[in-house]
Amino acid sequence: MRHLLTLLLILSVPLQATVPPARIEAVIDDVYSFLSESGDVDYDDLQERLLSIAEQPINLNRATCDDLSQLGFLSDKQIDDILLYVYRHPMDSLYELQLIGSLRDYEIRNLMPFVCAGPVEKDSVSLRDVFRYARHELTARVDGRYMEDPRRDKQNDAFYAQLRYRFRYQDKVRLGLTVQRPTGVQARDMLYGGYFQLKDIGVLQTFVAGNYQASFGQGLVAASPYRFGKSMYVMNAATAPEGLRYHSSASFESLRGAGATVRMGKWDVSGWYSFLQPNDTLRHHLVGVNTTYKRGNLKIGVTLTENLYSDSVRYYFAKAAYNQNYFRGDKQFVGGLNFRYRIGMADLFGEAAATQNLKEWGYGVITGARLNPLSGLGLILLYRYYSPRFDNTQGYAFSETSRLNDENGLYAGIDIGLLRHWRFAWYGDLFRFEGVKYGIKYAPSWGYDTMSDMEYLPDDDWRTDIRLRARQKGDKANYSLRCGFTWEQGNWRTVTRAEGSVARTAQDKPTYGYSLTQDVQYSLSHAPVTLQLRLQGFRATDWDNRIYCYENDVLFAFSIPALYGLGGQAYLNMRWQIIPQLGLYLRVSEKVYAPSWVHSRSLPAKTRTDVHLLLRATL
Repeated sequence: MRHLLTLLLILSVPLQATVPPARIEAVIDDVYSFLSESGDVDYDDLQERLLSIAEQPINLNRATCDDLSQLGFLSDKQIDDILLYVYRHPMDSLYELQLIGSLRDYEIRNLMPFVCAGPVEKDSVSLRDVFRYARHELTARVDGRYMEDPRRDKQNDAFYAQLRYRFRYQDKVRLGLTVQRPTGVQARDMLYGGYFQLKDIGVLQTFVAGNYQASFGQGLVAASPYRFGKSMYVMNAATAPEGLRYHSSASFESLRGAGATVRMGKWDVSGWYSFLQPNDTLRHHLVGVNTTYKRGNLKIGVTLTENLYSDSVRYYFAKAAYNQNYFRGDKQFVGGLNFRYRIGMADLFGEAAATQNLKEWGYGVITGARLNPLSGLGLILLYRYYSPRFDNTQGYAFSETSRLNDENGLYAGIDIGLLRHWRFAWYGDLFRFEGVKYGIKYAPSWGYDTMSDMEYLPDDDWRTDIRLRARQKGDKANYSLRCGFTWEQGNWRTVTRAEGSVARTAQDKPTYGYSLTQDVQYSLSHAPVTLQLRLQGFRATDWDNRIYCYENDVLFAFSIPALYGLGGQAYLNMRWQIIPQLGLYLRVSEKVYAPSWVHSRSLPAKTRTDVHLLLRATL
């Protein structure tokens, strides 16, 4: 019976197993558009992760929870349902995804480029296979910028260069090296990075060396910046891939050292060490350990870290009121207990942590529940409390601010997809600060953040969405509206987006901002070339009205600038696959500000021209 249903789905539904590169990039663009309102995501790592997975898709018949959680846009409920389906009967075709009730049509379309339904191969690794079937990749990128501004500091070099090598055998062996010349006055200081990772080899679950990330529980003790905050992926709030994992960046956003995880029955034991030198005077040593017990639907973990600094941590604005509760000292211990328990339609999770700061103990708690009473209906409720003395520089948990310090909040969300072509999502967040926060003139203070999004997706050709958001923090309030329309047909794809915002304070008059964006993408029929053009105009009368908008770039690059002032921009992206093993990527952009606005507001330049070039060779 199951095979008959699979055959009927294959014959009746126009899903394609072979996905063109332009479609993969379109899916990634959609993911970014949902996350553009969230400041808690490591976009660089997320983009490279999705592109890497698209090149070697996840085999659902042997996938794990950690594998699928790397995608980011799947909820925990959807991941559990996929794994349960495969456990009962391995997939013969990706069209069987439509038999999983929690996956809607548009989610299946987004999932298709990153998964496959292949045979379960024997779990063994030999050096001969590693070097024979491994994938090699070499990319060279050069950026240049010209700004029409005679006041510009000539030492602020605007030339950027990067050389990267990647080695990958399935998902078991990875190696990467990066050499990067940054822009700015520190351009003479080259950045170097690299990583090596082994995965799922005997009892060794993971081994990493070089640049890597450590993330466990809800992130109060150890976490990577890749963690979903408040976005229209409502059910994914406070989730992130757990464990040790390589990091491709050459910056100080990652740990540098080595770590390993071993699996012994129902126990996973992880240990890691990191050494960082963020400046010429400060050296940072970190030692961490995690023990996680898994049995059925229950998971309990303990995470401990010790931070040792060569000197006491100081801040540039030492007398500022907002940072008086931040960590100060030359060593910091952080310990926490986390859990997750799934029972019926409920998924319960949480973490409690403690640390010593300024000779006092600080405490942090985050707990919540996800409910799925019906297929296509999801509810989430999350509470967090971070005491004024709780401050962990290595933690990235759900929070209104970028710092886990002095916050008390309640978050609720709902995701409705009961109708076939409609989707509605909403979240609301109430929070309170006891002490002074950056940008708020008084204490204690409170605020709220609420967003709703409605999408209409009648078929594969087009869709439209409307998003409303209202925020208030202290005496500042901001209201925004975004409307979008996407149309795809054959080799064409267009995206039209309009956005407006109004900001006000109790003392000042309301200010406003708006932008209008038009994207056109075309893939040539008789040549492996894809062109993408963007035209955009914007006006933001105040910094509080700034508009963030995701911009496409060359491969493994992107930008989400804050549009402020009066002006417009245009850019053209080209992707040319010269031969199967060699690709060329080019971006030319021009941003122009109105002369009157530049003179009155002292913006950096009248015009800015950027040229980005990337060559990619694979074998």
